[in-house]
Amino acid sequence: MSSMSWIGWALLSAAFAAATALLAKMGVAHVDSNLATALRTSVVVVFAWGIALVLSKPGMSLLGEIRALDRRTVLFLTLSGLATGLSWLCYFRALQLGPASRVAPLDKLSVPLVLVFAWLLLGEKLTPPAIVGGLLITAGAAVIALG
Repeated sequence: MSSMSWIGWALLSAAFAAATALLAKMGVAHVDSNLATALRTSVVVVFAWGIALVLSKPGMSLLGEIRALDRRTVLFLTLSGLATGLSWLCYFRALQLGPASRVAPLDKLSVPLVLVFAWLLLGEKLTPPAIVGGLLITAGAAVIALG
């Protein structure tokens, strides 16, 4: 499984994200969206630590890997975690209020936003195909959400 390319992993991510939207929509039907997010996040935390423990590098303890992290890495992963939490809180509230088939496409506006921010902040190339693709995703999200 480790020989799978980034494209395979990205496609699996998309499939699991689709399942997440549908399962979350069913899950928030009769509960506060913040409580639903907290429950989901608890499951993710236990699952992620389980995977990290089971798949940790041979010959190095997980605690050793954690101690080896530099401050910059910890800072950016912490900020990423906070952004994820805020995203999930907003996503679950949107799912509670709107149809999953319209909420999920708007959530995918993260793709063109990543293209722009990666160009501005990380110096990644913004190629003509990326620009066209970003515009198509934006247009598609708008058509689905407003249609």
